[in-house]
Formats: sequence, C-alpha cells, structure tokens
Amino acid sequence: MIQRIATNFTISLEAVLANKLRTFLTALGIIFGVSAVIAMVAIGSGAQQEIMDQIKLVGVNNIVIKPIIEQKEGQIDENSSAESGKKNLSTGLTIYDAASIENIIPGISRISPEIIIDTYVTRNAFRRSAKLVGVDNKYFEVSGFDLAQGKFFNEEHLKFGRAVCIIGNSIKSRFFSEEDPIGKKIKVGDQWLKVIGVLSERFISKKFISNLGIRDYNMDVYTTINTVLTRYENRNLITDAKIKLFNRTSPEEREEFPNYHQLDRLTIQVSETEKLNGIAQVLSKMLKRKHNDIVDYEISIPEMLLKQQQRTKSVFNFVLGAIAAISLLVGGIGIMNIMLASVLERIKEIGIRKAVGAKKNDIAFQFIMEAILISFSGGIIGVIMGILIAYIISNLAEIPTIISAFSILLSFGVAVSIGIIFGYAPARKAAAQDPIFSLRYE
Repeated sequence: MIQRIATNFTISLEAVLANKLRTFLTALGIIFGVSAVIAMVAIGSGAQQEIMDQIKLVGVNNIVIKPIIEQKEGQIDENSSAESGKKNLSTGLTIYDAASIENIIPGISRISPEIIIDTYVTRNAFRRSAKLVGVDNKYFEVSGFDLAQGKFFNEEHLKFGRAVCIIGNSIKSRFFSEEDPIGKKIKVGDQWLKVIGVLSERFISKKFISNLGIRDYNMDVYTTINTVLTRYENRNLITDAKIKLFNRTSPEEREEFPNYHQLDRLTIQVSETEKLNGIAQVLSKMLKRKHNDIVDYEISIPEMLLKQQQRTKSVFNFVLGAIAAISLLVGGIGIMNIMLASVLERIKEIGIRKAVGAKKNDIAFQFIMEAILISFSGGIIGVIMGILIAYIISNLAEIPTIISAFSILLSFGVAVSIGIIFGYAPARKAAAQDPIFSLRYE
C-alpha cells in the first residue's frame, strides 16, 4: 500500500516538474491569493494594535474637555443692563468647574485637571524648551503613568504648592544622563524645582502625536496645580495688564487678548463605558450654564472616536480579506481548468497505466496529488511573498503590520484544501476513462 502511494506520488511529481512553466502559471492564482491574505491580515492586525495603543495613550472611559479661546468684537449697547452684560461673560474653564463636576455628577471615578505652560528647562548651562504641566496624582492614574524611580506628590506638595517636580524620561536623559536626578534641582522657567520622581518612558510615534493631539510626555515636567498657580501663572486672575489690554480699541491688538482659561485640559474618567455619552451630555449642559451660555470649551470622547475608527478599519479589513479570498477561489478554478485540460492531453497515458495494472484509485490519486503539489508550491511562494509585501508596506508606507502564525497557517491550509477540492473533478474524470478507448485515443 505504501509502495503504491509512493509510486503514484513520484509519477505526479514527475508530471508537475515536466511542465514547470504551466505549473507556475497555474499556481499564480494561489500565490497571489495566499500573499494577499497574509498581507491583508497583517495590515488589519497592525491597525487593530495601533488603535489599542492609541486607546491606552488617551486612557480608558475618558471624557476630555478643552478650552476654546475665541474673541468676538461688537458694539456695546449703552442702554444694555448690567444683567445682560453679565450673560456675555465667561470665567473660562477653572478648577472650580472640576470641583463642581466631581461633587455633582455621579458615575465619575476620577477627574484630572491640567495646566500647561510653554517654558524652558535649564541646568548646567544647558537649556531646552519643554512644557510644565500642573497636575495632581489622579492625572498619573487616569493616564496610566508609572514611575521609573522616586515617588509621586504627597499631601504637603499638593496643598502648599511646594517647589517640586516629576520629570519625563527624556528630560532625565538630557539633564541627568550620568547621575541620579532624585533630590537634585532643575530650573523650570524662572523657578528652581526639586526632582522627586522620574516617569517610565512612553513610546509615542509622531503619527500618534499628530492624530491624537497629544504631547511627547517624555519631554514634560510635572508639578502640582497649586505650584503653577502660586509660583508661575494664574490666568483666571484679572490683572492691570489684562484690563489695559482689553480696553485697547485696535482690532489687531484685541486679537492678542490672552488665554483667560485657568485650565488647559480637564480629563474625566467614567466608571462605566455605557455612561460615557450620558455624562458627556450632562457636562455640556452644566458647563453651558456655569459659563453663562458661552460655549468656550469642547467636549470629546477619544475612546468612542477611536472605537468608531476601529469599526471602520474592521469593515475595510473584511472587504480586503474577501478580495483575497476571491483570489484564492479564482486560483482554485484555474487549477481545475488546467487539470481538466491535462486529463484530455494525457488520455493515452491513462490508458497505458490502466493496461499495466493501475486501478481507478491510483489514477484519481495521481491527479489529485498533482493539484495538491501545485497548490502546495503556490502556497509556499505565496507565504514568502505575503511576508515580503507586509514588510515593504510597513517600511515604505509607514503602516504598522503584524504577521501572525495563524494567518500563515490559515492561508496555507486553505491553499492545500483548494488543491484537493478543485482537483477532485479532474481526478474523477481521469479515473473514469475507458482503458480501451484511452489506448486508441490520438
């Protein structure tokens, strides 16, 4: 039995190798189909992973409120009442808004206000631009930050606005490359801050920074909100300089009116995903009332936007996968057509084999094995091409790709299965040939 199978396999292999060009052209459909499946699955997996990485960066179940700075000019009606004038004023986004939201709206697990100041970091005659970010410890929990060394802010730091800071990993590399930064001082703007902690490095691509509108967290210096408000700037305070600037009549100068929002960002983490939209609507109404019907803020749900993008990419990947599957189907039809033509060309050969003792099963096995060898060789070439295509796309188009063993095994298994399925009809036709008619066939 084993010898008979080996003999039939050898005959099939010789027949395939005897027509190399035809075998290659027959296998093209399988080659392109397998390579397309692997490349498309790699692109889809890379897109899914990219979405997950972005969700991790913006946080889970977060609602983000950002201020809008928009100055509108118009004539003031001298007969307008004080009450009507009051309705046209907004104090901007403040820490009082954050406190109200936390105390009034249920279903909120954490709320993290941020104040961001563009400044410079100086140490040992080296200076570099950076951002000073005023936060509390909830910020690190909401954003998923971990400490590489040191500690977070304590109650004294937070309450009294002590001159302390936590630095990003890149700040440490640039200013403390050969020493331990903990306990050392670094000049941020015009203030010296004591380093109490260093954040673990976060790998963020330029694409993420652009798409999500986020910063390079590794280059930030973090201090407490009270430290920023007492030692640097409190934009919510009305100063003589601001009053003079507001009273200017030149439109060009009016456009220079500074940011009046005390906070630059307010991140609200909701306990349950199902509550995101509902809480966002309540926030919108609450802030509109507190800001005297002036919508000088925008509310967004990054996770919802990213998940919508994920669904869109999933549909797109499904379409691409369907196209790749059609390529495999076309390749299988090509194999069947060529094998049917091969049966007609080799009727006399079939008759001779039957005359010397070959059974119907031997003839059927020979032609099925030929179809399997074609699809098997096409599958191997297709796997190699698919991996190369995914690698080229990843490098040239800067699209992340993830090649999985599952996609390789799936596409290869489908290719071999197609050889069996579409080789069955030609094999059955060959096995059914009348040996006497076959020997007489010219």
